[in-house]
Amino acid sequence: MSGLLTKDLAYKQWVQSLSKKFRQSQIKAAVKVNREMLAFYWELGRDIVEMKAESRWGSGFIDDLSKDLQQELPTIKGWSPTNLRYIKRFYQLYSPLIQSQVVPKLASKEIQSQVVTELDMESLFSIPWGHHRNIISKCQGNSAKAVFYIKQTIENGWSRAVLLNFLDTDLYERQGKAVTNFASTLPPEQSELAQEITKDPYNFDFLTLTANYHEKELKDALMDNITKFLLELGKGFAFVGREYRLTVGKTEQFIDLLFYHIKLRSYVVIEVKVTEFEPRDIGQVSTYVAAVDGILRGEGEGQTIGLLICKTKDEVLAKYATAGVSLPIGISEYELSKLLPEEFKGTLPTIEEIESELR
Repeated sequence: MSGLLTKDLAYKQWVQSLSKKFRQSQIKAAVKVNREMLAFYWELGRDIVEMKAESRWGSGFIDDLSKDLQQELPTIKGWSPTNLRYIKRFYQLYSPLIQSQVVPKLASKEIQSQVVTELDMESLFSIPWGHHRNIISKCQGNSAKAVFYIKQTIENGWSRAVLLNFLDTDLYERQGKAVTNFASTLPPEQSELAQEITKDPYNFDFLTLTANYHEKELKDALMDNITKFLLELGKGFAFVGREYRLTVGKTEQFIDLLFYHIKLRSYVVIEVKVTEFEPRDIGQVSTYVAAVDGILRGEGEGQTIGLLICKTKDEVLAKYATAGVSLPIGISEYELSKLLPEEFKGTLPTIEEIESELR
């Protein structure tokens, strides 16, 4: 019986191994098919542009081409007039960035990287066509913005839904825009990355609060939606704790929100204020940053960073405030549009009422 059991276990492990290998081969095949398809789209877009096809064959050229390709290749999708227009825009958007516009033949084994100014073919052909269509639609001819989203998609492995979320919340315009003193308080190799991980403003539209919400309600809501909060903060942030207790001398200090950034290898103290930025807020964050740096920071780890996220801020005042401290601190705003009328709060059941009802 034990021999049969051993055989069964070995058999199951073998089947699992076969399944894993097959899935991996499927992924590799899908990636290769995607690259080959995008290489073809690139060539088609190039032909339409360089041949001046619409001027040469009239304004109805795209519709005619769509019908003809569907007739010649009836089992292949992607020949709709809408998709053909996206293919043309695909080439127009990225071709100025490519120094060498020679695309390898489709029969080649791998598409080799090209020497480029801001983008290479390998990256361009690494994300699905559905992602490209969304980027083309939202970026409206802004090549730099489009390249930003391509690189972010590759680096973070964004699904189409996540990409759409960041396109809709204008991540390109917000990334790295916090008012900070990082350039003067952090080593050069750290300061640029630290600036890059900031946003201004932060988008908290995944929260729903009543109009006259308090600071505790906002922080409670952020913790209740910690996964979405981490997604908004960006790649590399790990949640350490809320009301994180530190013994400082004879006192106990409680840090509102403490995170750790894996790439920076630094603790990040985040303080959220539901009011306009005031210079005195810097003192509170500075104290927490110094305490974490002195108590929690380990050997080889980077300096602790403070990030103050306020409802609003005066840009000039924020710049002077950060310039006046020697610890790395940034100041950003947040946006929150889903606000319910204040009277709605009274209609919501409390936790105690919900628990009582369940009992």
